[in-house]
Amino acid sequence: MADVLHVEVVSADRTVWSGDATRVIARTSEGDVGILPGHAPLLSLLVDGVVDVLTAEGETWVAAVSTGFISVAHNRVSILSEYAEASHDIDLEKARQDLERAQAAGESQDEAAEAVRLAEAKIRAAERVR
Repeated sequence: MADVLHVEVVSADRTVWSGDATRVIARTSEGDVGILPGHAPLLSLLVDGVVDVLTAEGETWVAAVSTGFISVAHNRVSILSEYAEASHDIDLEKARQDLERAQAAGESQDEAAEAVRLAEAKIRAAERVR
């Protein structure tokens, strides 16, 4: 089937989602990238953000991801990150509290800044499907 992509979203400890899709949008270090069937080969760094997948069934699947890699070749998309969570599994209130805690810790510290970016990604992912 040349009109679909096979997509895998994998975190350090599990496969978060795997299936066929007609479109994938992800944030890379170079900016947002949209991937459609037939996309040229690509290997890029992911940044903390949201991955948006339009499934072959026409449903939207969204996840928050941390830094990692995205690979595209031969209608296969692999998204590999240390952390990935489907939007429907995210506790929005807890993500907001995590953001407040991380901001209070001070953005000047690398770890705190990373926690802020990940909490913001979780909030964006959870709000996108509500």
